[in-house]
Amino acid sequence: MTDMQDPNKLKALDDKIARLKKSHAPEPKKDEHYSLANHAWRMVIELVAGLGIGFGIGYGLDVLFGTLPIFLVLFTFLGFAAGVKTMIKTASELQSEQIAAQAAKENEAAKAAETTKD
Repeated sequence: MTDMQDPNKLKALDDKIARLKKSHAPEPKKDEHYSLANHAWRMVIELVAGLGIGFGIGYGLDVLFGTLPIFLVLFTFLGFAAGVKTMIKTASELQSEQIAAQAAKENEAAKAAETTKD
């Protein structure tokens, strides 16, 4: 009446179930909103730093040459452009990190689905 199961088959089945549970288990929650806030502050600081440096250089040159508003305005605009360029670079880096994380997640899901078929 009772058939003895092969212990190796039971072990293989147990391992497969454990892998499936692990692949479908929810990931632990991170404080993602703090991470996004940090990135936003970083971008704001980059923009303000560009403006500040441009303003400082322009004001210094105007005081040196005695032409108060010309270099100040010019270098403030250049500092703004540099800040925006740095912000765009940071945004593209963050986007590429998110795309890589999403691709890794999809790759893991595909591997889990593939092992389920076996």
